[in-house]
Amino acid sequence: MSRQQRAEIDAMVRRPQPEGPRSVEELRAGFRAMMAEMIVPAGIRTRNATLGDRPAVLVEPAGSAKAGTILYFHGGSYVVGSPETAMSLTGNLVTRTGFRAFSLDYRLAPEHPFPAAIEDGLSAYRALLDSGEDPSAIAFAGDSAGGGLTVATCLAARGAGLPVPAAIVAFSPGLDMTRTGGSMDRKAGVDPFFTREGLARTGAMYLAGQDPRQPMLSPATLADLTGFPPILLQAGTNEVLLDDSTRMATRAREAGVDVVLDITADVPHVFQAFAGVLDEADEALERAALFLSQRIRTGGTAHTPAS
Repeated sequence: MSRQQRAEIDAMVRRPQPEGPRSVEELRAGFRAMMAEMIVPAGIRTRNATLGDRPAVLVEPAGSAKAGTILYFHGGSYVVGSPETAMSLTGNLVTRTGFRAFSLDYRLAPEHPFPAAIEDGLSAYRALLDSGEDPSAIAFAGDSAGGGLTVATCLAARGAGLPVPAAIVAFSPGLDMTRTGGSMDRKAGVDPFFTREGLARTGAMYLAGQDPRQPMLSPATLADLTGFPPILLQAGTNEVLLDDSTRMATRAREAGVDVVLDITADVPHVFQAFAGVLDEADEALERAALFLSQRIRTGGTAHTPAS
């Protein structure tokens, strides 16, 4: 672990931003530019696909993939982001596990507010099941808002009478739209990415007037997690959303769910995206890959590379 690496990344993400509120188009362009700096691992193949009614990107190992599928949800506060902006994360999970992944291009707010993203997640999961994939061979994974979608989509699947997936992996998930976690104030100024005001703005776009006090929006404090699959929650101490993960872990344990709360010191929101330049990112991804490999059943036929 390198203090210098952590300091350099903190300085990089604190680079001056344009003053005043930016338009949605500017937010999206800025996010694309930042995520384009992340290292995408070699040894993957990608192609465009469709899951349910939405586009997706299929990410596979260059050779044969193990039997098993990761359904990945990108981050971006439900307002920005795409499968491409999360490719460093998705690609690393694929290369480290040997499983294929579908990264879903779910609808974004403000054009498509809550619950559009969850509907798209459920439709994608249903499409995998309808294709013959066994739920024991599917895991949900995601970062930030996408981490929240892993839980919300699992809630929606259970509510629809579908079997739950084999596991959930969430990197710095957003799990409380009420923003009542103590870390919202404790980590103010420490977090190089988020402020309460900034989260309130994008949150309002997603909520579109809906009450955030709903299980689908604030599962860390309101959801019944009975029957959930094993969950891995990874977060850093330098983020205002830290308590989303800590409270979710407590709630999961109280519901009898196997849960691993994996906190790394002095790293920012979704630090795993800095794989290749931050030792802690690579180590966290290795732990996530091990978690997935232990829980996705791989007794079926391996997937051949997509043409």
